[in-house]
Amino acid sequence: MRWIRAAGRGLLVLAVVLAGYGASGARAAGGLEGRGPLTLATAGDLTGYLGPLLQGWNRAHPGEKVTLVELPDSADESRAQMITDLRGGTRSRFDVLNIDVAWTSEFAAAGWIRPLPRDRFPLGTFLRPVVDTATYDGRLYAVPYVTNAGLLLYRKDVLAEEGVPPPRTWAELERAAKTIAPRRGLDGYAGQFLPYEGLTVNAAEAVYSAGGTILGDEGDRVTVGSAAREGIGFLARGVRDGWVPKEALTYTEEESRQAFQDGHLLFLRNWPYAYVSASAAGSPLAGKVGAVPLPGRDGPGTSVLGGSNLAVNTHAEHPDTAARLIAYLTSEGVQRQVLTRGALPPVRADLYEDPELVSRFPYLPTLRASVLTAAPRPKSPRYDQVSMVVQAVVHDAMSGHSTPEAAVRRLARELADISRRG
Repeated sequence: MRWIRAAGRGLLVLAVVLAGYGASGARAAGGLEGRGPLTLATAGDLTGYLGPLLQGWNRAHPGEKVTLVELPDSADESRAQMITDLRGGTRSRFDVLNIDVAWTSEFAAAGWIRPLPRDRFPLGTFLRPVVDTATYDGRLYAVPYVTNAGLLLYRKDVLAEEGVPPPRTWAELERAAKTIAPRRGLDGYAGQFLPYEGLTVNAAEAVYSAGGTILGDEGDRVTVGSAAREGIGFLARGVRDGWVPKEALTYTEEESRQAFQDGHLLFLRNWPYAYVSASAAGSPLAGKVGAVPLPGRDGPGTSVLGGSNLAVNTHAEHPDTAARLIAYLTSEGVQRQVLTRGALPPVRADLYEDPELVSRFPYLPTLRASVLTAAPRPKSPRYDQVSMVVQAVVHDAMSGHSTPEAAVRRLARELADISRRG
């Protein structure tokens, strides 16, 4: 699977679909009313964890049962099906959507999802930055369900033998990728550099880690500048100088994970699921993998937040049930199972400091640090167009078809065109 599995396998695209019309419609707190059965549609429930969670809900709410239905695995296909349905207005089947964090602004601006009352949900228990991914124009339009942040995976056995600590800066990463990697018969560094959503994430992280931004807070202005040139230049220089293999220009999360796990790379930017896979019993790298926050220009860099948010369709017939289901899925006990059964990074902050969970998932403290310093992808009502422009421009620069300077000029021009159309 591609990016939806990539982004920590946490990019479940859930949709709650209307399944019955005989609900009571009793008035509920927070301005939401209407109760009744729901159908939960999900893309890529790879570990099969969601069914048991919903059984717990169904036992406690026999008059508001949730039926599980799966959408396509592909994030793009799931998004397309959601949008097609939501454009049907009152004929829409979807009541609740677990959307990629990057889609919140687009769905809110289009009027497809409704503002939510903050006091209905345990927002104060969440890792602080994740709540920002669920807001648009100063209002809460969704509730964080799964989070994620990129990590730098490295061969800790190789660095230990060389007496070199894991890199904290781009210069340290580049030096080790240029010198240590070839001595060990390894390629230096890779990320997700095929022109798709993963490249947008990698490019945004490079720009953010150089101290820059791409768009203003709500996508209303273009902010690319010298930091964008530095970030894109760092990625392009890696390919040009050979410490990023040219094959990485075709990598999604899975290809890059496989290359690292097969012992071909010294360093890899990926989501935590790749650490779990590479460290598992039977992996050639079991016991040989370390994870640290992404390096940046002058010190630890900035990851892009991944994950998914739960939102309620504007035309949902049973919004009170939808809100209470969201509260259930973000409760402490269920969030614990999201991690232990689903291998998905939870949004509840206290779980990252639970000794039992840290023992079982040793990357949790590093992931917590990365999430706390992470930033959302550019917010825009036309996010799909923004992402495609970033992918195309950065891939051209990394392929040597344009200079970083020319790439930034083109990026600024095309993003300005999108903003004007928006």
